[in-house]
Amino acid sequence: MTIEFSMIVPHVPSMCHEDQVPDFQMDMASSMKVVAKQIKEIKPDVLVLVSCHWPSTFFHYVDCTPVHKGILTAFEAPDLIKDLPYNYPGDEELANQLVKAGEDAGLQVQGVNDPFYLWDYGSVVPLRYLNPDEDIPVINLSVTLAASIEETYKWGQQIAKVLQETSKKVVFISSGALSHNLVRGRHNKPTITEHAMDKQFLEFVMNKDYQSAYDMLPEYARLARVESGGRHLAMLLSMLDEESKPTFYADGQSSGSWNVLITFQKVTVPAANFIAENEYAK
Repeated sequence: MTIEFSMIVPHVPSMCHEDQVPDFQMDMASSMKVVAKQIKEIKPDVLVLVSCHWPSTFFHYVDCTPVHKGILTAFEAPDLIKDLPYNYPGDEELANQLVKAGEDAGLQVQGVNDPFYLWDYGSVVPLRYLNPDEDIPVINLSVTLAASIEETYKWGQQIAKVLQETSKKVVFISSGALSHNLVRGRHNKPTITEHAMDKQFLEFVMNKDYQSAYDMLPEYARLARVESGGRHLAMLLSMLDEESKPTFYADGQSSGSWNVLITFQKVTVPAANFIAENEYAK
């Protein structure tokens, strides 16, 4: 099969419980449910998710655990996310293939197979919307702080190769924000300068100029303090090609960060109708 669907999704803690989502984040929450219906229609065999809240120091980790089960209290926000149970199947076989591909490429990749490993909220929050029945297997990936954007992109390319060659239908999820210079107050937006860079990045992405989006990542990450140094975006971009049609759904602020929901679906004909810039670059 192939990578049927890729996406960048928000994971802000205030979206964890739908009945507690603030008004300025409701578009993102409702749009996540729309995307969940699309995922159901695709009937993927596995979701591969990279989370900015699984920061590893030296190694690229792949969660190979056959069952992901636990109770999450987020150490960053225990007032918003506490005693939250989750129970998702894994895909040990495919996860091990990813580890081998990384090792064969000379990268520092290790598998984790531990039923006691506790997931982070960057994984749990979006999956509560995108896989609410907890019935689609999930493979988690870390973002590696010692790895450059270039190395992370190369690792993403190895992942993409495995996922494109598998017989399974795959959805790839990049869970993280754009600009991420956090301040107190969920209602606060990024600065004008930070948000100008968000807009430029989004313009490249929505026009399918994925190479330019990648090329701007190092300075964008440094100046706008993109979450995880932009590594989750590098991994997302490594999944995309000229057949990947972007669809913009929603965006919004959270404590000075900017968050977006954009999907990328494989098409074999030119995409005719992109959303106008003024509809996404708010």
